[in-house]
Amino acid sequence: MIYVTGDTHANIDIEKLNTTKFPQQKNLTKDDYLIICGDFGLCWDGSHREMWWQDWLTAKNFTTLWIDGNHENFDMLYEFPLEDKFGGKVRQIAPDIYHLDRGQVLTIDGRKIFCMGGARSVDKAYRTEHISWWQQEMPSNCALEQNNWTVDYVVTHCAPRSIQTLLASWYENDPMVSFLERIRQDIRFKRWYFGHYHVDKQLNDQFVALYNRVIPISDMQM
Repeated sequence: MIYVTGDTHANIDIEKLNTTKFPQQKNLTKDDYLIICGDFGLCWDGSHREMWWQDWLTAKNFTTLWIDGNHENFDMLYEFPLEDKFGGKVRQIAPDIYHLDRGQVLTIDGRKIFCMGGARSVDKAYRTEHISWWQQEMPSNCALEQNNWTVDYVVTHCAPRSIQTLLASWYENDPMVSFLERIRQDIRFKRWYFGHYHVDKQLNDQFVALYNRVIPISDMQM
């Protein structure tokens, strides 16, 4: 079983993963997965607070997977070595917590999932490079051609330009959303999940914005 949710921002929005708000986890095992759609926030400063929350996640009945958003410490993240898992590359941040490297098609629980982290920070002007902002927030490649541009599901941090316009028209149509729009026009998929906008909304039959909801990956509308 695979579940998916929106940004956690370290401990700020992680309460959605407690047993009260996500009771299904009681029946899960480490062979079940939760994917966080970017802005994970628990690979940021190596503080005792951060280690406590990593231990909290490790103790859960599921395995935590996450793609990067725009608010990540990429200097710290890229110090973790890449290793083989799910037919691609991941970084183990802590026991049972894995970062899914960008642009890959991974096979997780028998499903082919295109994982593409990254987004442009709309608050970049108020952040400091290598302290609260990293240029690596923007992606550069993907492995869709090797998979005939066909997957079961897509997980990204932000949305393609046409979908973002429906959801948050005031957001800038930056290179990242344009990049995803080009992918949207060619890729074949069942459902596309993303975070970033801090809303929970199903936009059409295929695109699902997530923030506080924790839902199973599914072909059915939720």
